[in-house]
Amino acid sequence: MQMNIAEAKAKLSELIAAAERGEEVIIARGGKPIVRLVSAQITGPVFRIGIAEGDVTGIPDFLAPMADDEIALWT
Repeated sequence: MQMNIAEAKAKLSELIAAAERGEEVIIARGGKPIVRLVSAQITGPVFRIGIAEGDVTGIPDFLAPMADDEIALWT
């Protein structure tokens, strides 16, 4: 939905409700879009770090010195 500033002032609560429902709300000046109103609430999936915590084991210590037989594989 798109409307000019004057109309948007009169219908601000309706525009906010529409944005909360996920509708695209554009406010225009002289018919030219200038602002998009969006909900500040998180609506999509949330990325979590550590989602596989406890499932991954045996992670090597990458900072530990390599054994001689491992070094031989690289030379």
